[in-house]
Amino acid sequence: MKKTFCMALLATLLMAGCTATDEAVTADNNPVIENILSRRSIRSYKPDKIEREKLDRIIECGIWAPNGQHRESWEVRVVTNPDMLAEIDSLYNIYSNGSNSRAAFGAPAVAFIAYDTTYDLSQVDCGLLGGNMMLAANSMGIGSCCLGGLARFMTSPQAATLLARLDFPDTHRLLYAIAFGYPNETPAPNGRRTDNVRIIE
Repeated sequence: MKKTFCMALLATLLMAGCTATDEAVTADNNPVIENILSRRSIRSYKPDKIEREKLDRIIECGIWAPNGQHRESWEVRVVTNPDMLAEIDSLYNIYSNGSNSRAAFGAPAVAFIAYDTTYDLSQVDCGLLGGNMMLAANSMGIGSCCLGGLARFMTSPQAATLLARLDFPDTHRLLYAIAFGYPNETPAPNGRRTDNVRIIE
């Protein structure tokens, strides 16, 4: 009798837990959904440094992203050194024909993410890692922006010495970078297409 009661109680608790989860997922005030929908690409940053504990948490959330076969196939380098960031800016300005462009919009931290060239799905892993990092940052009031142009520059002959300082293994190639910092702007949201998404039932 006691065993039957315990089993019934456990079943009731499990059903209650599932119901609560379903309600949370569909609720308008779901903080996870709000965080996803509120993230914007930031292209103007305050000079304030990101606190180390927050930066560590952003990185931690990145490496907890799903990844194929648990390979954790990414390599990540986060540059916060102001002198190196200034050097990147200086050479990037020359690379972009003196357009006075700042490579990472003045962000105080830039993550460089490289994929494993020996694993055909490593780029997917790296994308998931970066998504986690940007959403974690947004939840702490820290802005971000994906930087394809900076990665293109860093893999050019003009930036060979800078790329070498990131010390990626020979098996890896830089895929993209992400700027992180406290936003100095509040961009309006851009719309999103829905015609290129289909549910096949």
